[in-house]
Amino acid sequence: MSTFNSDESLRGITTFVIAANSRSFTEASEKLGITKSAVGKSIARLENRLNTKLFHRSTRKLSLTSDGEAYLSSCTTALEILDSAENSLTKRKDNPSGVIRIDMPAFFGRELIVPILTEFSRQYSDIRFEMSFNDNLVDPVLDGLDLVLRFGELKSTNELKSRCLSKQRLYLCATPEYLHQFGTPTSIDDLMKHTCVMGYRTRSPLAWKFNNDEGKSILFSSDKPHQIGNGDALLKVCLSGVGIAQLPESMVKGYMDRCELIPLLIKNIPDPVPLHILWPSTKHLVPRVRLLVDELIKRAEEGRFDI
Repeated sequence: MSTFNSDESLRGITTFVIAANSRSFTEASEKLGITKSAVGKSIARLENRLNTKLFHRSTRKLSLTSDGEAYLSSCTTALEILDSAENSLTKRKDNPSGVIRIDMPAFFGRELIVPILTEFSRQYSDIRFEMSFNDNLVDPVLDGLDLVLRFGELKSTNELKSRCLSKQRLYLCATPEYLHQFGTPTSIDDLMKHTCVMGYRTRSPLAWKFNNDEGKSILFSSDKPHQIGNGDALLKVCLSGVGIAQLPESMVKGYMDRCELIPLLIKNIPDPVPLHILWPSTKHLVPRVRLLVDELIKRAEEGRFDI
């Protein structure tokens, strides 16, 4: 069984190699920044652990035994391998490479995240991306993803780590044509009389969030909604004049500015929903992923995701 079981062993080997190459405890002590006595004690402990004599000692010179010569050759190779491993790791940190697998909401990802990723890719040309666009819930661990971006409150879990990047308002809106034909709702209860175009997950429509007239957060569900599991498609259906939808500000601001969509029930707009970046808590963030997380946090602090 190996007796190499502590930092002391590695320090002893390093001291031995330097002393052997110097052929002098005095010179070795100067290189190591320790006393000559400390060098001698370190060598003695190493010899005791190995149960062999490594040096011939005399008042005039220091020379290696045959066991010492063989041990020096092996230790030199081992230290060179360790040094090469550290240099390689440092190079990887300085020049990160590899694949980052990231999943994001379709519209938000395409419009706001992809431009950041392309800028990032120009800066780090050895990093490649596998991008997927998904408005449904995904499991980063099961799906082998490095990062996931999602809107909404998170369930408490030990399997994921997260960071809030930004918050966005949700707007209830419809086209002028729809409102002209079916009327404009003036209360949350009025929505039961309208065609609602709602998000869809796990075979169930996503309830709309509102703050009621007392400022309390409430949920609204329609009896017979259109259910659409993709944000882009949901927006297109709303723009076609089929019904009313609730969508993030990043998706509808331009349309509202051009009066192609009309915001509704402004007094009942819910509290802003957070945008989180998530990654598996079991996965150590490798340098390339850490770089991207830091970049997204930086862009968030600059207001890149604020609408």
